[in-house]
Amino acid sequence: MEKENKNKGKEVHPGESGLKKKLVKEKEKSVKEPEKKEEIKEKEKPVKEPEKKEEIKEKSVKEPEKKEEKPKEEKVKKEKTEKKSVQEKPKKTEAVVNAHNLPVSTKHSAAICKFIRNKKIESAVADLEQVLVLKKAVPMKGEIPHRKGKGIMSGRFPKKATQNFIRLLKSLSANANHNGLENPIIVEAIANIGSRPYGKFGRVRKKRTHVKIKVKEKKEVKS
Repeated sequence: MEKENKNKGKEVHPGESGLKKKLVKEKEKSVKEPEKKEEIKEKEKPVKEPEKKEEIKEKSVKEPEKKEEKPKEEKVKKEKTEKKSVQEKPKKTEAVVNAHNLPVSTKHSAAICKFIRNKKIESAVADLEQVLVLKKAVPMKGEIPHRKGKGIMSGRFPKKATQNFIRLLKSLSANANHNGLENPIIVEAIANIGSRPYGKFGRVRKKRTHVKIKVKEKKEVKS
């Protein structure tokens, strides 16, 4: 009877033993986890350090290669500049202007070509401007009225042809300037008949002329 009374006073619950076991397991886990973390850290450290060292070595190997490439590029650039200086274009000694199918009389343009030849561009332009003002005649052959002036028997004032020739001579002076000619003289002045198109209803054939004017440096012109 006394034993039964003692057991009743204690009143042990069935769930208490299970809770104690859980608490014990949790404590064991909490003790084991930091130990595992320390082991993992110790394993990782020696692996990472050599990898970094290898990367540093690779970089140090690559850097001198880049340094070696720069002097090579500089050498190539120097060689190119030297080649350019060697391969300078020869200086041009002449300039040309060509005109195709000008709406001008071939007879008049041939006379103007003869009038211009062996003159400087500026003096030729000045003479042609005087022709436009009817102060100077272009010498021509044939049954043409006589004109006043030195060495002129007969001549005319071809307005349309002179205007076209002045335009060509101005363009020729620009070409001579570009080619570096200092004292250009007209060496060649040629006028040839071009392809003459038919007019309205095919009754008339229009005038067309090809013109070529060449200029050279005064030194190279043979006297």
